Amino acid sequence: MTREDLLSRISINPEICFGKPCIRGRRIWVSLILDLLAGGMKTEDIMREYDLEEADILACIAYGAEMSRERYFDYPTEVRQ
Repeated sequence: MTREDLLSRISINPEICFGKPCIRGRRIWVSLILDLLAGGMKTEDIMREYDLEEADILACIAYGAEMSRERYFDYPTEVRQ
């Protein structure tokens, strides 16, 4: 599956979930899936809990990667001495 195929699984509609990126056809925020993964939840558990396919999880990761290329978050850095 290509990056474009994965990204096509994500939708943004201002009238659904306040315009937050969601898994297409679902009201499941991309940020929720990324938070669960970052918190250590296993892909299989997320898929079972939210009735998702592996491609949905990969689409969320691809979307997050795409956003990190386009936008920057002002995150404080440590100063090493």
